[in-house]
Amino acid sequence: MGWFQKDKNEKNGADGTAAAVSPLGGSGIQGEDGNSLCRSRLHQLLNPETGTARGVAMKLHLEHFKRLNEILGYDYCQELLAQIISYLEQETGCPVYRSIGVEFFIFLTDTSVSQATELVEDILAHFDHVWTVNGTDCFCPVQIGLCPYPTYTDSADEMMKFLDMALSAAAEAGPNQYELYDSQMQADFLRRQAIAKHLQQAIEKQEIEVRYRPTYNVETKKFSRAEYYMRIFIPGLGLVGASEFLPIAEDSGQVRAVEYYALDRAGACIRRLLDEGKEFDSIALPVSSVLFLQEDFTEHIAKLMETYQIPEGKLAVEVQEDVFTMGHLNAYSTLESLADMGVELILNNFGSGLSSISGILNLSVHTLKMDRMFIWQLETNPKAAPVIKGLVHMAKELGLNIIAEGVETAGQLAVLEDAGCTFQQGFYYAPTLEEDTLAEILGMDLETSLPVIEREKQKMKQGRI
Repeated sequence: MGWFQKDKNEKNGADGTAAAVSPLGGSGIQGEDGNSLCRSRLHQLLNPETGTARGVAMKLHLEHFKRLNEILGYDYCQELLAQIISYLEQETGCPVYRSIGVEFFIFLTDTSVSQATELVEDILAHFDHVWTVNGTDCFCPVQIGLCPYPTYTDSADEMMKFLDMALSAAAEAGPNQYELYDSQMQADFLRRQAIAKHLQQAIEKQEIEVRYRPTYNVETKKFSRAEYYMRIFIPGLGLVGASEFLPIAEDSGQVRAVEYYALDRAGACIRRLLDEGKEFDSIALPVSSVLFLQEDFTEHIAKLMETYQIPEGKLAVEVQEDVFTMGHLNAYSTLESLADMGVELILNNFGSGLSSISGILNLSVHTLKMDRMFIWQLETNPKAAPVIKGLVHMAKELGLNIIAEGVETAGQLAVLEDAGCTFQQGFYYAPTLEEDTLAEILGMDLETSLPVIEREKQKMKQGRI
């Protein structure tokens, strides 16, 4: 069998790589040892002196295997693994390298992309059927990432990254799917690299552009709140918004520097508006789930409020729904601490996931922000209007504010007003604004602020902002 394992008796082959032994006598390659062996094989394949052949690298992940182990037991799953590995070896004619947990690598030498994708489709078709161990059937879905070599890199570490990207894309598509690392993924990878490289420089040189999305209160007929928004200009890429660069900052470890910079700017803005006597409810800062779950996050918020003497209710923190799946207990504890400090808490994308609805009774939030997809579908999907009415009614019955974002047309506005949605945000009312412009319109009605808004919209059309 080609499932490699390493123990004290293992000997190296003539090519310097670990020799193959049967998986049935041990647990197989685990952790760093497994990854090291895979990298060693990749390095050999990508080395111009030894890896003359072209081929396709394959990474597989067995989905829900931990759950199968809990239900059917260790012995059952060990036999299932042996069946799966034996099948993969027979189907591909290649050794199967086990990495961490239930992740596997197969290197298809002298194989074209079309041949590899045809082979993978056959493998996925097999995984659509049940596996039988000792008379008991089970489904064991798989995701597969593919990357041709040496097309995109001669580095084993980069090849591992590319396979991870392809595997992640397959996982997003659902069970028993595959994705090929191609020129588009390569372009995305290079773009992410450029953004990550420029981020630190943008922070140090204060090149992050700060703008605000104003929110209109249809009951008081005034702009009463705003949401902090960031973007940066990167040579060769142009303007890059926070929705793109914040996930990259999370992956690169730069999210603390980026968002604490943003938090300080938001605090200074709130202090300025208060000193100028502006009437407003709050200024909101969308916060990364990764940052929100940091142990010292509440300490930073407390220090900010003390530094800028921010009264209760004027600073709002906007959290994503996924924070409750990433760190359940920490998330609830942080919410309660922030609420006690007088921070307004906004739950973003309300209605887009089951947890935001089923768990809303237990969340210490003050405001719900409706998923903009509902707003965009108002004029194309007749089912959207009653859903929005239901969400607005639910929020009001619970004593919560609700914000509709992405309002762009009079038709959307009419449905939202009929539903009784008090707070609305979008280009219909105003584009994103600089801090000075925001200060001009906060507390003003739409008619009075119209000249300022039209001026900003005209700038946007001319590409000046």
